[in-house]
Amino acid sequence: MAMHRHRRRFLIIAGAVAAALPLATRAQVAGKVRIGIVGSGRVGGTLGGVWATAGHEVMFSSRNLEHDKELAARLGPNARAGAPREAAAFGEAVLVSVPYRALPDVGKEVGDLLKGKVVIDTCNPFPSRDGEVAEWARNKGVGLASAELLPGARLVRAFNAVSWVRMGAVHEEPGRVGMPIAGDDARAIELASRLVRDIGFEPVLVGGLAMGRFLMPGTPLAGELAPAEIRKIAATLK
Repeated sequence: MAMHRHRRRFLIIAGAVAAALPLATRAQVAGKVRIGIVGSGRVGGTLGGVWATAGHEVMFSSRNLEHDKELAARLGPNARAGAPREAAAFGEAVLVSVPYRALPDVGKEVGDLLKGKVVIDTCNPFPSRDGEVAEWARNKGVGLASAELLPGARLVRAFNAVSWVRMGAVHEEPGRVGMPIAGDDARAIELASRLVRDIGFEPVLVGGLAMGRFLMPGTPLAGELAPAEIRKIAATLK
């Protein structure tokens, strides 16, 4: 019975995504999107750089403001730097890309500014690096755990299972590599899917946040896979 409910919910979400385009704001669909980056390391810095080059407005933030200023200066007029709260307030969409052990602190520091916003969660819990919170997230399911740590955010998990090394180059062959994503909010999925495409990946919705536990290194969905391969593998996962 629970499996049938999950399947029914997934079909509702997937159908709503197809109909969500008229509901999104014109600025989000047709023009630039303001993107706040909370955590501008390898993943956040690379993704933000591609988005800025694609014409979106990006604000980088981390614990090292000078690093963020230098990064923004290299990228040109579409990029800027600020504190995490500034980036969270700036973004129509916010990318959170920090070690999982830092995610509870992100929730405490900027969580009030993320309520109601589309938040793309790239964070993966590794017990060897992140300790007890990683064990908890893996046991709970990382998508559901992230949603608990960032309550009220319209969360979409993405960019979790592909190496950051390739994230800056996939746009050279757009659509060839799939990007599995998971989320419960149709409008958030629609906007996140657009931003995934702007990086060069083809987004593949694998289900709700409960399926986010498969969007990690070491799972069947990890690595560079064609969109059709992701759909085939996702259909076998429960």
